[in-house]
Amino acid sequence: MPPSPYGEQASGPEHLARIQTLSDGSVHRSFDPYRDIDWDSPEFAIDVGDPRWILSPISDPLGAHPWYQALSEERQIAIGFARQANVTKVGLFFESVLIRGLMQTAMRMPNGSTEFRYCMHEMTEECNHIQMFQELINRMGVDVPGMRWFYRRTSPVWPLIGAAMPVAFLYGILAGEEPIDHFQKDLIREGRAVPPAMLRTVEIHIAEEARHISFAYEFVRARVPEKDPISRALLSLWVPFIMRFLAGAIMVPPRPFARELGIPPHVIREAFWRSPASREILAGYFGDIRMLTEELGLMNPVARFAWRVLRIDGPAARYRGEPNRRDR
Repeated sequence: MPPSPYGEQASGPEHLARIQTLSDGSVHRSFDPYRDIDWDSPEFAIDVGDPRWILSPISDPLGAHPWYQALSEERQIAIGFARQANVTKVGLFFESVLIRGLMQTAMRMPNGSTEFRYCMHEMTEECNHIQMFQELINRMGVDVPGMRWFYRRTSPVWPLIGAAMPVAFLYGILAGEEPIDHFQKDLIREGRAVPPAMLRTVEIHIAEEARHISFAYEFVRARVPEKDPISRALLSLWVPFIMRFLAGAIMVPPRPFARELGIPPHVIREAFWRSPASREILAGYFGDIRMLTEELGLMNPVARFAWRVLRIDGPAARYRGEPNRRDR
């Protein structure tokens, strides 16, 4: 690895070696949404009546709700089809915010920065994900809104955090990536039948998000120990807040969209996140983050109380990517 002529803040040789490994992975194992998905293949044709669009009762909060489970198969398929298209649109929108904020962060890095190079790789991959997600939505032929209006309206402000507070912003990236990553991995782990076009986009996204999440972990691990006590105290409260805020932004469908699908308001309230099943799903998104937070000494008594009040507390993962086992 060539030397960094200007050095990098909070970057020891082991940290830089891991970032270099991530960059090498992006060079030698990356995906293109049009090269690696044969969109015109009969196998990937979209069938709006395919029962494989029915929502999972294990990984999807709405799919776990008794109201949805009591519907006819036809209605379950129609709602599941629209819901999965909308979650895809939300993911696309979040990727665009991530790119804008990561660019702000990268532009403040010094010449010779190993982290700068990886940020460029990640943004390239996220652009590919946006194309991949939008192509899937276009072929599904449904006009979905994505995020709720409040998040869409305020999104231009979020990337500014990347320049002013990069550690806080990287935690924000994790707050968006972890729910989607866990949602998609749980779907695969179930062994549930998924329409091929959706399955292929999920497989590609999981593969590349593994690098992106690894970078965010490395970034905060290298910097949090250097923070002064006040900054660490504030960060310990920021982490549960941003996790809960963005979990809602990503997973909860907009109210007009829910009305359009004929989902009663009380079902939305219970599914996101008042029922015991949905609270377990929500808390399960953040086992890895709780592990990281404890590792970095950010799980102090006040922070632990905040995690509990926000209903995203629970056991820390024993290792990154550990499945959320209900019998733990």
